[in-house]
Amino acid sequence: MPRKYDLICIGDVVMDAFITLKDDQASVAWDRKHENATLSMPFATKIPYESLVVATAVGNSSNVAVGAARLGLKTGIITSVGADSYGKEVLAWYKKERVSEEFVRVNRGLPTNYHFVLTYDAERTILIKHQDYEYYDPRKLDRKTDWLYFSSIGEHALSMHDKVADYLKRHPGVRMGFNPGTFQLKFGAKRLREIYKHTYVLFLNREEGELVAGKKEGTPLAELMDALHELGPKIVVITDGPKGAYASDGTAKYFMPPYPDPKPPISRTGAGDAFSCGFTCALIYGLPVAEALRWAPIESMHVVQFFGAQTGLLTKPKLLQLLKKAPKKFQVKVL
Repeated sequence: MPRKYDLICIGDVVMDAFITLKDDQASVAWDRKHENATLSMPFATKIPYESLVVATAVGNSSNVAVGAARLGLKTGIITSVGADSYGKEVLAWYKKERVSEEFVRVNRGLPTNYHFVLTYDAERTILIKHQDYEYYDPRKLDRKTDWLYFSSIGEHALSMHDKVADYLKRHPGVRMGFNPGTFQLKFGAKRLREIYKHTYVLFLNREEGELVAGKKEGTPLAELMDALHELGPKIVVITDGPKGAYASDGTAKYFMPPYPDPKPPISRTGAGDAFSCGFTCALIYGLPVAEALRWAPIESMHVVQFFGAQTGLLTKPKLLQLLKKAPKKFQVKVL
C-alpha cells in the first residue's frame, strides 16, 4: 500500500523579521583567538536600519518541508501555531507551497512564534522565543510515511522526543533525518539517546559534532564520525563551513567541496536547512550517499543568494540543471 507522504517533518515554525543593519551603525568585535564575536550597537538611542523583510513559515523543519515539496515530494509537517493572524499566514503559506497542514495544531490563547534576525555582513544574529505549544502526537502517524525529519523545537517540548523515539521503535522501517537545534543540543546526547539511536542520517556542523560526541576541539573528522556512529545513526553528515562537507555511511567516508557561489552571499540564514533538505530528498529519491552529497551544496549555495531561508529553495529540474552545469572540481572524494 503506498504511503500518504514521502516525508513528514517535525519541529517549530516561526515568522522571521530580517532586519538588515547599516554598516556604520554596528560593529563586530572578535576575541583573541578569532573564534567568538560580539555584535555591538549604540545603547539607549534610535538606530537607523537598512531594510526589513518578513519571512513566513520558516524554522529548521519548516524550511526542509517547503524545500522537499518544491523538489517534488509529498510532504507534511508536525508543528504548531498560535490562533492569530500570523498563524493564519503560516497555514496559507503551507497551502501555497503544497505542504500538508494535516498535522499542524492551532494553539488558542498563544501567539505564533516570531523571531528577529539581525543581518550584518552576511551573517545573522537571531533573537528567538519558542512558545509552550501542544503538538500532534507522532505516535498516531502509523505508516503514513517512510521518512521523518526532526529538528529545532522549543525547550518545553522535551516529551516530543520520547514520542518520536517510541514511534520509531514501533516502526523500524521508518527512516529519520535529525538535525538537532539549539535546545536539542542543550538537552544532551544522553537524554536524547533514544533519538540518536533510531536516527538514520544525522546532520551536524563540526562544532556541534564535537559537542554531541563529547570530543575535544580539533578531533580528526574520521574519529569524530566514528564516535557519532556509535550513538546509532547509520549515516553521519558533518558540514565544515566554506571548507565543504563530509559524510560517512559506516563503511566509506566522503568529502564534498562547496558549490561555487555565483556572487557573494546575501544572507546565510537557512543554508544548513537547505543542505539537509537536498541530502535527505536525494536519499528519498533512492540516490546513494555520494550523490546526495552532491545535491546538498547546490541547495545551500542557491539559498544564500537571497534573503529568507526559503526564497532560494530549488525545484528538482532547476537543481538538476545546476548539477549538470557544475564545474569539474565539484566531485565527491572518497577519504
